[in-house]
Amino acid sequence: MTAVTETKPAPGSKTISVERVLRADARRNREAVIAAAKKLFADQGLDAQMPDVAKAAKVGVGTVYRHFPTKEDLIAALAAERFERLAEKAREGIDAEDPWEGLCDFIRFSARIQADDRGLCEVMGSRPEVMNASALAVGLDELCGKLVKRAQRSGDLRKDLEWEDIPMIACGLGRITPAEMGPATGRWPRLVEIIVDGLRAPGSSRLPKPLT
Repeated sequence: MTAVTETKPAPGSKTISVERVLRADARRNREAVIAAAKKLFADQGLDAQMPDVAKAAKVGVGTVYRHFPTKEDLIAALAAERFERLAEKAREGIDAEDPWEGLCDFIRFSARIQADDRGLCEVMGSRPEVMNASALAVGLDELCGKLVKRAQRSGDLRKDLEWEDIPMIACGLGRITPAEMGPATGRWPRLVEIIVDGLRAPGSSRLPKPLT
C-alpha cells in the first residue's frame, strides 16, 4: 500500500492566495468602472456622474472612489486609455506596407474615435493639459514623427508638413466630429478626406510657418 503523505501549506501561502484573489477582484472592478465610464462619458459628456458610473459598472460608489478618488482622476484614466489606442494605431501605421495609407488610416481613426466619444472631445477643449500629458506618456509625438517621415520618404506626403501638424489636425477635427446640430453635423468624414487630400505631395502652395 502506498503511504499517503499530507502536504501542509507553506507558511504564508494562504495569505498570498487571498492577496492574489483580492488583487484580481480589484483589477476586474477597475476594468468594469473604466468600461462603464467610457460609455457614459461618450454618451453624456462631462455631465456623467460618478454614481451613474457605479450603477452602470454594477459596483458600489465606494469602489469607484477607491480606484478614482475624484472625477478628474477618472477622466485622466479615460484619456490615457484613448491615447493608448491611438498609439497602437500609429504603430500599425508605421508597420504598414504603404506609408501613405498608414498615415491616412491613423488620421481617419483619430477622427472616428472622437466622433464616438463626446466626453473626451469636451476634455480636449476644456482640459488640454490632461490630453497633452496622456499623449506624451504613450510617446505619440515620436510615433507621429515616424508616420510623417515614412510618408515623406515615399514621396506621397508634402515635404513642408511637420509632425506637430498631425495632432493639431486631430484636435481641430475633435471640435467638429461630435456636432449634433448646425452646418457641421455629420460632415466630418467629408472634412477628413478634404484634409487628407491637402496633405498629398507636392501641395498646391507652401505652408506658412507657425506663428510665434
